[in-house]
Amino acid sequence: MQSRTLNRLHREPGSTHSQECCDLVERPVHSLAATLQVGRWGVLACAVVVAACGASPSPPPPASAGVQPFVGSAACESCHRDIYRRWKTTLMANVVRDPKQHPDAIIGDFSKPNPLATFKKDDVAFTYGSKWKQRYFTKVGDDYFVFPAQWDVQNKTWRPYSPRPGTDWWTNVYPDDQMQRPAGPLCDGCHSVNYDVKTRTVTEWNVGCERCHGAGGLHVRDEKATSIVNPATLVGARADDVCIQCHSQGKPRTNPIEGRYYDWPVGYQPGGRLADVWELEEHHLGSATFTHWPEGTAHKNRMQGNDYVQSQMYVKGVQCSACHDVHGTEHEADLRLPGNAVCLQCHNPVLQPGPRGAIEFHTQHARNSEGSKCVACHMPAIEQTIANVNVRSHTFKFISPVMTERYGVPNPCTSCHKDKSNEWAIEALRTWPSVLPWRVAR
Repeated sequence: MQSRTLNRLHREPGSTHSQECCDLVERPVHSLAATLQVGRWGVLACAVVVAACGASPSPPPPASAGVQPFVGSAACESCHRDIYRRWKTTLMANVVRDPKQHPDAIIGDFSKPNPLATFKKDDVAFTYGSKWKQRYFTKVGDDYFVFPAQWDVQNKTWRPYSPRPGTDWWTNVYPDDQMQRPAGPLCDGCHSVNYDVKTRTVTEWNVGCERCHGAGGLHVRDEKATSIVNPATLVGARADDVCIQCHSQGKPRTNPIEGRYYDWPVGYQPGGRLADVWELEEHHLGSATFTHWPEGTAHKNRMQGNDYVQSQMYVKGVQCSACHDVHGTEHEADLRLPGNAVCLQCHNPVLQPGPRGAIEFHTQHARNSEGSKCVACHMPAIEQTIANVNVRSHTFKFISPVMTERYGVPNPCTSCHKDKSNEWAIEALRTWPSVLPWRVAR
């Protein structure tokens, strides 16, 4: 949902904005932040104007988007060389790899016997993942299946992989045997472009250009900006939907489809309304589930969207692309700027969101310490991806130790200070000059 403030800032019929304003909105986020480094009142005025201009209605998807052909990412390279070059090295572009084409794709240790790894390298048709874990696909008929063992990249060890009944919702409709759980309906829609549920074929594997921009056949022919979906020009939820389509836990509103149950948003295309075909996993306050902590934060990986839509960032219209450039950057997680810099674009003493004062005043930790990293308190790593390896939450809220006492969700204070108690953390927070006393108990 859009914030009421942004709705009021939508342009009324006949209203105009300066070209300079629209030029600002089109600039990359990091250059926009630099542009806003002016006097305090000038910043406030400019921020309001930018919000108004940026909140104008999204242009509709190309009229022929539903029928034009998909052409594959290689067709984009000749006109978008720099973007293509950067994207080609990202995890998005390499999530699925064929070891016959890429001999270095397999990173699991097959050099010695392991009771979990009951298959051989030669059995692997595709690898999936390389940062946190790596899974191995084999092809049977016209479908792929995931072997029941995965490689823990960080701990360099084999782990079992076979979701148990009562975990992912689809475990109740598919057999326990991994070789009877096809990857097509359970995985492949998010790891490919244009997965066809009838033919079980794809235009290309991996998160290619058309996964986010939609079919590019018409655009390749006419080379017009209006003939392709550009997420940068979509407003609010329509832009975020492009990311949330795969970075969320949920289920299609219609299931089964073509006789099989799907775990990705079949029928969604960029520029469309994701909620028409996809519903997010439900959560009830106080209930600990496979997907959520009792207070509502995600419990597992690939739920950034579930977190994000309940955040103040989402309510205020801050989009995923404000922090990430999926075409690739030199920074962790394809952030537009490194570390705190990506947060301080908006959250600094000069701009309205604050915080006030120096960073060490806000955090009560030394400036360059772990405790003064924005993500340490506002994006704690409490969402499991494999074994003891967690990824960061995306609600951006500070989880008070009181919430740990009440709901059992980990808080960033005692997650870092492992030898301390929740009571210690609560009392320490009461002494912080930047923390309102009644907020400690929230």
